[in-house]
Amino acid sequence: MTRPGRLLPIIPQWPAPGRVRAASTTRTGGASAGPWASLNLADHVADEGAAVRRNRSHLRQALGLPEEPRWLVQRHGRRVVTADDGAAGAAADGIVARAAGTVCAILTADCMPILLCDRDATVVAALHAGWRGIAAGIVEAGVHAAGPAARLIAWLGPAIGPDRYEVGPDVRDAILAGDPGTGDAFRPASSPGKWHADLEGIVRRRLERSGVRSVHGGGRCTASDPDRFFSHRRDGVTGRMATLIWLA
Repeated sequence: MTRPGRLLPIIPQWPAPGRVRAASTTRTGGASAGPWASLNLADHVADEGAAVRRNRSHLRQALGLPEEPRWLVQRHGRRVVTADDGAAGAAADGIVARAAGTVCAILTADCMPILLCDRDATVVAALHAGWRGIAAGIVEAGVHAAGPAARLIAWLGPAIGPDRYEVGPDVRDAILAGDPGTGDAFRPASSPGKWHADLEGIVRRRLERSGVRSVHGGGRCTASDPDRFFSHRRDGVTGRMATLIWLA
C-alpha cells in the first residue's frame, strides 16, 4: 500500500446552481497498488480493504465532503433510492438527495456515470448506467425520481467510448427493444456479428426522450486512457472511480 498522493478529479463544467457541488475522480492520488493503483474506491474488486478505506478517507478530505458518500451496492438494474431516508449500502443503481450535505456517489470503470440536479438546487442525483441498466430503464427511473424533467440539468462522466466498446447482438437487441430509434448508436465492428456501441449517445437520447433538455459533459473514454481511468473492459481486474454530487 502506497501513500496517497494528490487527487486530480474532474470538476463538471455545467450550468448547475452554486449550491450544487460535484466531482468525478480519476485513478490518480490513492494508496492502492497493483491493478487497483492508485485511487480505487470500490470495496468489491479484491483490493486490500485497508487501502480502500484509506482512499475513501483521502477522498473525503481532499474534496471537503460534508459526510461519507452514500455508497451503493450496484446491480446493473433500475432501482433508485432516496439518500435522505438512509441509503448507504442499498442495492441500487441510482440515488437521489434533497437535503444539504448528503453526498450521492456512483462507482464506475466503463459504465456511464450520470449526475442530475434541478435549476433551483433542491435535488441532486447520481445514476450508474451500463447497458443492462439502460435496457432496464435506469435513466428513466432516475429522471422520474429527481424530476420534473424539464427542470433538470444532466452531466455525463467518463465512460467507455464507441471505438473501444464492442458488443454482441444481444446488447444491441436489448437496447433497441426499449428504444428502436437508437439504431444510429451502433455501427458494425470488424469482428463478425459484433457492433461498436455509442454508450454516451444512447444515454443522451434516453435523457432527451425523458424530457431532460440540458445535457453536458461526456467525451472522455475510460478504455483509451489508462493513465487517468480504470477500465474493466480494458484490464479485467481493476479499480473503480467515483462520481459524486451534493448540495452545499
